[in-house]
Amino acid sequence: VVGMATGPLVYLGTTGRMPVIDLPISNAAIVLGGLIVGIGVSYGGGCTSGHGVCGNARFSRRSMVATACFMATAIATVFVIRHVAGA
Repeated sequence: VVGMATGPLVYLGTTGRMPVIDLPISNAAIVLGGLIVGIGVSYGGGCTSGHGVCGNARFSRRSMVATACFMATAIATVFVIRHVAGA
């Protein structure tokens, strides 16, 4: 969080101008995405980083399955958005 707040200031100090932050998505979509991620974390018993880094490092079968599901869902989502929906 500190990096998100100070990163633009470092950019300002090195380039002399504030960075352009362009979000090609509505605020409502960002809020909806956050809610969906929160629901997924509660159903999945943890976040992608927790399962992917800590769980897999402990050879947890549950984390390996969860990570495979996260990756498959991410790949399918990108495919649908880029090739089916045409965005």
